[in-house]
Amino acid sequence: PLPHTRTPVEANKSQTEMPSLLEKQIATIRTLAADVVQNANSGHPGAPMGMAVMAHLLWDEIMKYSPKNPKWMGRDRFVLSNGHSCALQYIMLHLTGYEDVQMGDLKKFRKLKSFCPGHPECHLSGGVEVSTGPLGQGISNAVGMAIAESHMAATYNKPGFDIFDNYTFVFTGDGCMQEGVASEACSLAGHLGLGKLIVLYDDNNITIDGDTTLSFTEDVGKRFEAYGWHVLEVKDANRDIDAIRAAITLAKQETSKPSFIKCRTVIGFGSTKQGTHGVHGSPLGDEDVKQVKEKFGFDSKETFVVPEDVLKAYRTKVEAGSKLEESWNSKFKAYEAKYPDLASEITRRIAGKLPEGWADKLPKYKPGEKAVATRSLSGKALNALANIMPELVGGSADLTPSNKTALACTVDYQKDTPHGRYMRFGVREHGMGAIGNGMQAYGGIVPFTATFLTFIEYMFPAVRLAALSGHKHLFIMTHDSIGVGEDGPTHQPVEQVNLVRCTPNVLMFRPADGNETSGSYKVAMEQDFTPSVFALSRQNLPQLEGSSIEAVAKGGYVLNDEKEPDVIFVATGSEVSGCVEAAKLMKQKVRIVSMPCAKLFDEQPLEYRREVLPFKIPIIAVEAAAAAGWYKYAHTTITMKTFGASGKGSDCIDYFGFSPKKIAAAATAWLEGTGKAYAAQGLSVAAQFEPASKRDLHYVHYEH
Repeated sequence: PLPHTRTPVEANKSQTEMPSLLEKQIATIRTLAADVVQNANSGHPGAPMGMAVMAHLLWDEIMKYSPKNPKWMGRDRFVLSNGHSCALQYIMLHLTGYEDVQMGDLKKFRKLKSFCPGHPECHLSGGVEVSTGPLGQGISNAVGMAIAESHMAATYNKPGFDIFDNYTFVFTGDGCMQEGVASEACSLAGHLGLGKLIVLYDDNNITIDGDTTLSFTEDVGKRFEAYGWHVLEVKDANRDIDAIRAAITLAKQETSKPSFIKCRTVIGFGSTKQGTHGVHGSPLGDEDVKQVKEKFGFDSKETFVVPEDVLKAYRTKVEAGSKLEESWNSKFKAYEAKYPDLASEITRRIAGKLPEGWADKLPKYKPGEKAVATRSLSGKALNALANIMPELVGGSADLTPSNKTALACTVDYQKDTPHGRYMRFGVREHGMGAIGNGMQAYGGIVPFTATFLTFIEYMFPAVRLAALSGHKHLFIMTHDSIGVGEDGPTHQPVEQVNLVRCTPNVLMFRPADGNETSGSYKVAMEQDFTPSVFALSRQNLPQLEGSSIEAVAKGGYVLNDEKEPDVIFVATGSEVSGCVEAAKLMKQKVRIVSMPCAKLFDEQPLEYRREVLPFKIPIIAVEAAAAAGWYKYAHTTITMKTFGASGKGSDCIDYFGFSPKKIAAAATAWLEGTGKAYAAQGLSVAAQFEPASKRDLHYVHYEH
């Protein structure tokens, strides 16, 4: 039987003396950490020096990985949640033979164009699973990875064929433990019983401000016990490698709960400033670096030293990893012979390819069909795709009936039904977003996560990291405007649409009807490294003449036109139909431009943009959101200048000026007043001149 939770794990004292090579390996990690940060004159040396024994044990003995193929599917996953200590991860990747991190890269730590940036970025270096640094995100990503592993195993493993069978290991620290996102994710992890998730907590009692007694005195172990985790303690993780090993062994034996190992360390172990916040976020200083090297048996005059026997020992992991990979490949080949259809599906999913004919399954709509809220139309599109795309896995933050995200083709993902594809995230928006990113990072899954658009602000750090990292993640945000109605301004988005639009590498869709909703899903699913946000209405919207699935790919297009129009309305979402009706009330001839995705419109050739928004015609943007960003496309706006109000949705829409009658009146007044002055000056806008934009994760030319 396993010992009682929180039982301290200590090795037999006779086993704690380290062999000389082992001592030298750990000393190498510590001295390299000091050199890497000192050379950069920036960074965090303390945690890498304190966690050196933990890191050595994982990379030398515990984890399965293949340096020659960092994306090998059978590997264990490692997440450095305390991402400021990334010098440690880069050092381990270099020592064990990952080609993306050469010694020259360590010497360029935190310098422009370096493959060793100031915090881990997963799109740069093999062996970095997720981008971390914003504290709490990494451990939450790891929960998503553990969910993904259990789901893929339940879906595809067969007797004798454990194709998906890996652990997710996490290093985390006091900062992550204080961030709310970690609490959200770890609470759910305990509920789900993720037995292959093992967290090693660098319990060093130091943050940037000083000792944790300043602000953080809770019993973290008891907290994780309350979450339903298996909690262990190692009293001296700076020296007692046997105790850490024993704790990990016990963690692996506990299959019904995630494990949390409190590893008591001294930050900056070996420094004259060890145990203080002085080694947290600043280089040690030249003199301290010298004494560290002398203390650990290195020449104080030499820098970036890796003894030959140390490097030789670590580099055996290259061949060992290749053999592990070859064994897994042989198993998968045998699996493929017995289960060809399942193997083909796994291969397709891991490669990120979509099944043939998938886009044909998206619903199509005709003008005059029943008016439906785009949140409901989204639910139809999502379910149509989920029927043929098992990679679509996700859920809602306790808003399933409102978000319309329930999947009819599957059951809930729960501890006893890990094959299920619908997640009950609970009221945990931030954790949900970060978990979804981790699921995508694992491979073979396209996550979707849903809440009200107002509450995207709860989870926006995860949205931002999805964009930075290149995670294909569908953020389904309903209740997208003052049309929410009675819930009032606390629930009525105003600024959120523009927050998303101005974020690099995110597609913000605000569809106007059924075809545009289906078209938004089509474009989102075609992306390889871009997340998508859907802003969807609560209120019913008509199916529009002139809309199409294909038109969404242009970002903006002419919906309704007049020969030689006097004015152009450019609008999104629910305001498009409002503009169509407003045009019928105006004496001027009106062109209606629908712009479901401004970023896609920006990527179109200049000639196309000038065709849609031509010179010498007044352009009025209409959107029940803040005006920011619209003056790139329009000469004036009919937009929100304040927060909303509580009332019937249709009453709010009229009160704030978005009913057809109010739109027509405001447009006419501008055209007959200020608009004339604009016309006299030439009526040009930035979108008529700027070159086509481009989304690219590698916007910096990185070089070794």
